[in-house]
Amino acid sequence: MTQTVYTFGGAADHSDPRQRDKTVTGGKGANLAEMAEIGLPVPPGFTITTEECVRYLQEGAAFSDKLHADVATALAHIEQAVGKSFGDAGDPLLVSVRSGARVSMPGMMDTVLNLGLNDETVQGLAKTSGDDRFAWDSYRRFIQMYSDVVLGLDHGAFEEALEIAKEDRGYFTDTELSADDLRELVSEYKSIAESELGQPFPQDVNEQLWGAIRAVFDSWDSDRAKVYRRLNSIPGDWGTAVNVQAMVFGNMGETSATGVAFTRDPSTGERAYYGEWLVNAQGEDVVAGIRTPQYLTKARREAAGAELPSMEEAMPAAYAELARVFDLLEAHYRDMQDIEFTVQQGKLWMLQTRSGKRTAKAALKMAVDMVGEGLISEEEAILRVDPMALDQLLHPTLDPDAPRDELGKGLPASPGAASGKIVLDADTAELWSNREEDVILVRVETSPEDIHGMHAARGILTARGGMTSHAAVVARGMGRPCVSGASAVSINMTDRTLQIGSRSLKEGDVITLDGATGQIMGGRVPTIEPELAGDFGVLMEWADRHRRMGVRTNAETPEDCRTARGFGAEGIGLCRTEHMFFDAARISAVRAMILAENEEGRRAALARLLPEQRSDFVEIFHTMAGLPCTIRLLDPPLHEFLPTRDEEFEELSETLGLGVDHLKRRAGELHEFNPMLGHRGCRLGITFPEIYEMQARAIFEAACEVTAEGGDPVVPEVMIPLVATRKELEILRALVDRVAAEVFAEKGASVDYLVGTMIELPRAALMAGEIAKEAKFFSFGTNDLTQTALGVSRDDAGRFLGPYVDKGIYERDPFVSLDVDGVGQLVEIAAERGRATRPEIKLGICGEHGGDPESIMFCEKVGLDYVSASPYRVPIARLAAAQAALKAPK
Repeated sequence: MTQTVYTFGGAADHSDPRQRDKTVTGGKGANLAEMAEIGLPVPPGFTITTEECVRYLQEGAAFSDKLHADVATALAHIEQAVGKSFGDAGDPLLVSVRSGARVSMPGMMDTVLNLGLNDETVQGLAKTSGDDRFAWDSYRRFIQMYSDVVLGLDHGAFEEALEIAKEDRGYFTDTELSADDLRELVSEYKSIAESELGQPFPQDVNEQLWGAIRAVFDSWDSDRAKVYRRLNSIPGDWGTAVNVQAMVFGNMGETSATGVAFTRDPSTGERAYYGEWLVNAQGEDVVAGIRTPQYLTKARREAAGAELPSMEEAMPAAYAELARVFDLLEAHYRDMQDIEFTVQQGKLWMLQTRSGKRTAKAALKMAVDMVGEGLISEEEAILRVDPMALDQLLHPTLDPDAPRDELGKGLPASPGAASGKIVLDADTAELWSNREEDVILVRVETSPEDIHGMHAARGILTARGGMTSHAAVVARGMGRPCVSGASAVSINMTDRTLQIGSRSLKEGDVITLDGATGQIMGGRVPTIEPELAGDFGVLMEWADRHRRMGVRTNAETPEDCRTARGFGAEGIGLCRTEHMFFDAARISAVRAMILAENEEGRRAALARLLPEQRSDFVEIFHTMAGLPCTIRLLDPPLHEFLPTRDEEFEELSETLGLGVDHLKRRAGELHEFNPMLGHRGCRLGITFPEIYEMQARAIFEAACEVTAEGGDPVVPEVMIPLVATRKELEILRALVDRVAAEVFAEKGASVDYLVGTMIELPRAALMAGEIAKEAKFFSFGTNDLTQTALGVSRDDAGRFLGPYVDKGIYERDPFVSLDVDGVGQLVEIAAERGRATRPEIKLGICGEHGGDPESIMFCEKVGLDYVSASPYRVPIARLAAAQAALKAPK
């Protein structure tokens, strides 16, 4: 039978390769085994596989007899390794229980420490440690963690009891509580638990252990885990491993400590140790932000002007050993490591290592630096950087010269800047964000339950916590600026108000965060555009060297074209000409054309539009400087351009000299029940050919004008939208060719051009072989192809696609990442049949999927010639295309 449990540390056998397979033992379990194997000080333990989690969830939340037996054997391994027995009242073994999926999911499952304590074993722990205070502090921590994580009780009740206990005694910190104080607090904690549960807090240590294992398995399907998986495209069938490990204690006095550290700065990428630690504390104190931690190194302490000593100064021997481990682990894994450690009475213990989450700026710097250091190859550097993370670098930052109304300052936990309205809880953040309002989520500290609000917010501000707190880690992963540990911030949830130092604010007031400096400012602060040079430029150069597909942009304004060129676009893959018609100076002519009673009236209105349309294309061709430009002729249904308000009809009546009632009647005649499947696209060109004639003339006149000026040769690609049959394209291609010939004769000059179509209907994909007889290129319009293939309206899908993804009906939103199994087959069929007819046909994708890395991977597999993305996604597409080429079978 498949092994359900793997032991590590002590005399464990680590030779089974499955133990180091993260899909089996999770990232945490695999790395613990590997650290133990290379001789690092790792407390002994065992890992229950992800496969057992999947089986447990599939089979009705029941543990198998084999798992029970294997856990008992593995527990005996820990007991033998440490010389203690689980549940022994005289010298008890205590364990920690942690989850560990194959990828890092910070905050998705809280840790349970000190498991194995009860009213008897706490006495044994006090006796063997010689420290009553330590024993009772460990017990009160265990009750609180277990009640929260396993029993589902509100941890706020325990926090309140702790605060009252300190307040009654005039204490400021937890460490001031004596053993007697803590003994009383444990009694209070047990009363709270019993009151909430209706039964006593569990005293049986085996019941405690299996309760914690069950909680880890159940956490995989918790609401917060589902949200995290959806945001990070993590499949729901992976499951999580469970790691049970002998406890080591950082709260055994002034020679003990706990900490979280990175081998490089996760915010900047600087090659310098980065982390935080606390004397006489346990790991959750650092991660949860319960106490504001101290700096790891002397240099960072001095730079921050902090008074409390760094670990380098206070525990030089343990720090030196930690630094040695840093270097060993980074060389071993060839990546920046995120490490958790404990010092127990002077001895260093390693509790975790994993490739650390980092900002996009840091990811770029580390990748480029590690190539320079000979640690990784250029290809590995390309594969190291998440393309979507580049989005963090492609948007404005605060103008350093702009005035700032500084309200206070916290820790610079995640770089970037954002302005928005203050909101004080995650639900409000999501609600206001859905109303298209920019919000800043302000909390005392964040917890995993806040993840939906953190995603909705533009930035995050917390009153407590350090730079490795939950808020900081999650914000960095999401690319949100974050200021943490802002002790001057005081929140009143009853009045929905905020106090920052001497300034009073209310929910809805606007503030600005600078995650790079930790500044909190009143109002909005102006921004400046990013500079995309240095490491960004180096990585993009490497990506361009290794990618096969071209990368174009979807753009129709000169500003968007310039932005896209600056980001490295190699042409326009989709110019949506209808966007040019909504300008206030043009809309009346467009409406006059639509509402005209006959062709003569339409042509008169189109003649007014021709010079405007031509000037659009002249500017685009100049901006793109000889790069290919695919221009889609008018696509949307005409009703989109018509007036909707009485005052608009009255204004149009004056312009056209026609009665309001007449215009409303004519608009009513054009009404369609399902316009997106109605009179649009090539159907407009077939019924009103004068529209496409005007647009084709504007394109060719502009191309001739720009070419005559001596610039780079212009090669327009004229796209006919919504084609379903070869005959439609045959008729409209002939129209375009005729207009081109007329313009070239008039100008005494000519340009090369292509006529092709957008494949956005299932019939077009199936008939691609026939359509290719008329088309020089196909551009897959995957937005509409997804709508027509799935029978789902993109505009209305938001009402139900969330639950569909949660239930696994779709792995991801099909409008965000291409439905490869369904819509993808249509793309493959069209590509194959199109090439069979016309081997040299140019194939690209211009739907929003052209900027999605997973969809780009599929485009590489199909062998498309290019992808086209919105301007700010061009760098993402460049890097994703390079990764797709490197991962493709050779």
